[in-house]
Amino acid sequence: MFSGAASTIATKVDSAFLFILVICVLMLLLITFLMVFFVIKYRRDKNPIPTNIEGNFLLEVVWTVVPTILVIAMFYYGWIGYREMETIPEDAMPVKVTAQMWSWSFEYENGTRSDELVVPINQPVKLELFSRDVLHSLFVPAFRIKKDVVPGIRTTLWFTGDEEGTYDLLCTEYCGLRHSDMLSRVVVMSQDAFASWMAGKTAHEAAEPAGRQLLESQGCLGCHSLDGSRIVGPTLKGIFGRKGRVLTDGAERDVVADEDYLRRSIVKPNADVVVGYPPIMPSQEGILSDEQIDAIIEYLKTLQ
Repeated sequence: MFSGAASTIATKVDSAFLFILVICVLMLLLITFLMVFFVIKYRRDKNPIPTNIEGNFLLEVVWTVVPTILVIAMFYYGWIGYREMETIPEDAMPVKVTAQMWSWSFEYENGTRSDELVVPINQPVKLELFSRDVLHSLFVPAFRIKKDVVPGIRTTLWFTGDEEGTYDLLCTEYCGLRHSDMLSRVVVMSQDAFASWMAGKTAHEAAEPAGRQLLESQGCLGCHSLDGSRIVGPTLKGIFGRKGRVLTDGAERDVVADEDYLRRSIVKPNADVVVGYPPIMPSQEGILSDEQIDAIIEYLKTLQ
């Protein structure tokens, strides 16, 4: 949900925008007043004979100096806020954020992963942003923070949540068919609640199959469902041993989803594209190890 300013940065951003807005409104009122005043004062029936006005040195100095001062003031106010936004506190809690079509993944220092960004209140958080495929952009409206997530480049962002609650996190860079579904949440909770959440999450991951964890962390479940529903890619429910038609080098053929097919589909997803689905899955070659791929395949065998 959106609930106004919910971070320390948000209040400074709002103050800068309010300062600029007030100046702009005052300038608008002044210019409008002078325009109407001069239209009335110097209308034709009051000045039938045109007068040649040579100029006024003092007036020219005023309308040059005053706007310059106002522009410098607006720049300075924005600059001190921007400088703080770019200066990451040394005690900030690091969180690795991975973006890919069309999901967000958050990894904490102890290796815990989540599809939501959960943070303790009044704790600076440093986000290290990475993209696995195309250009994305992380935006949390309530925190007034936004940063592009660029393939091959590590970008950073930080904030301090100062109000407990749940806030929208979205992608603001068009990144493909399901761009509008690339949503997540930031959950700000008390220090004690965060410690309990982290302990519970760690215990849950220890008990959860490694293959399932990898599907979540790699963003696979953003395109492939586990319940049989159709998303962007084929459902993973009952996929092992399933017969289907694929396009291989432009020609259709029948295949059976055995271990070799699943492994090939993970490493070279566009080699055999399932008929009726777009060839947009990114290759996991060099990202997943052989052991991780084996774990995924073993988990897929259980999804009957």
